[in-house]
Amino acid sequence: MKFKPVEEQLAYLKKGVAEVIPEDEFKAKLEQSAKTGKPLRVYLGVDPTAPDLHLGHTVVLRKLKHFQDLGHTAVFLIGDFSAMIGDPTGVSETRPPLTREQVNANAKTYLAQVFKILEKEKTEVRYNSEWLSKMSAEDVVRLCSHYRLARMLEREDFRSRLDRGQPISVHELLYPLLTAIDAVKLQSDVELGATEQKFNLLVHREIQREYGLPGQAILTMPILVGLDGQRKMSKSLGNYVGITEDPGEMFGKIMSIPDDLMWSYYELVTDRTPQEITALKQEVANGKLHPMDAKMRLAEEVISDFHGQAAARKAAENFQRVFRDRQAPSEVPVIRLIRHENHLQHSLGVIGTLSPKWCQLLKYLDQSESVAEAARLIEQGGLEVNGEVLSDPAAKFDGSVAASYELRLGKKKFLRIVVE
Repeated sequence: MKFKPVEEQLAYLKKGVAEVIPEDEFKAKLEQSAKTGKPLRVYLGVDPTAPDLHLGHTVVLRKLKHFQDLGHTAVFLIGDFSAMIGDPTGVSETRPPLTREQVNANAKTYLAQVFKILEKEKTEVRYNSEWLSKMSAEDVVRLCSHYRLARMLEREDFRSRLDRGQPISVHELLYPLLTAIDAVKLQSDVELGATEQKFNLLVHREIQREYGLPGQAILTMPILVGLDGQRKMSKSLGNYVGITEDPGEMFGKIMSIPDDLMWSYYELVTDRTPQEITALKQEVANGKLHPMDAKMRLAEEVISDFHGQAAARKAAENFQRVFRDRQAPSEVPVIRLIRHENHLQHSLGVIGTLSPKWCQLLKYLDQSESVAEAARLIEQGGLEVNGEVLSDPAAKFDGSVAASYELRLGKKKFLRIVVE
């Protein structure tokens, strides 16, 4: 196979990378690959500990795609055995192992999401239960003889727990050693991981050598900062973008990140080259491109990967209508009210009057937690009816005649009420 020049490959593969270990060996591997026409074997191991992925998880996955784009062999390893142990990285206490049933269920959803980025036909998918579940007690003992306990306890996660008097289970010490067998069995040339995985990756490289293989090169990727612009993206922190979320929801979330953070996103969650990103930055800096327009391009590119170009374009157009042109989105929920002699009826029940206060109506229709909350929204100018701001919490809705009302509640919520 004919590869691109090594320097060109290096520039593309180092985009967004935190560290290459060691860089001279990595370059030598690329040179040997170009010389022989043999692709590098590059792998990423992921433990399916949860059923879905967010944008932060895709940073390392996208780097694997970059190798795949250049013609190298992308190996996606599902840690179905190691997930039952649990990676101790960044964990402050021993966590209970997952069951086989939990792992299998999560693994199924992972592949569906992973192939939104990787090319399915060109991806080698492996499961580490292929070899780890077959290891004998003798195999495990021999493996443990290749690594010293003192080295293991140098790990920051373990050291801090020891200092605090918190327990460390023996199975946690085994995790990096057992996953090192993955690198041995796969005979990988390169392994990818997040910066927080560096300890594990170095153990894998060392164990490869102990088993008579050339040590793999390591590329670590930074942790993606979440929507708050401060902490790492995490579901538990609520600052994440789920890759299976609705395109409109994803678009709005990406548009909420601070302007200066979008360049990191361009670098880590798109396939744009460093030269293209630099050119975009320059356009924003000299006023040729508004920061919001640059961010909208980012959101559209990201969403295209997971939902397709048509869905991404629709989300962009909807955002433009709602947040820049202050129009209602092209599609809004509709609630129909049926008039009777002295009351209104809808799918949620009966409203005992034809003319409730607007704040009462919003509560009746489950658009507010309480009448008082709806009244506060109205007092603060947060309710628009047919383009006009309604600011009197005592104002009444007229349900005595057939009519249609276009509502905006707050900045993002739209609703159409039709009286029939």
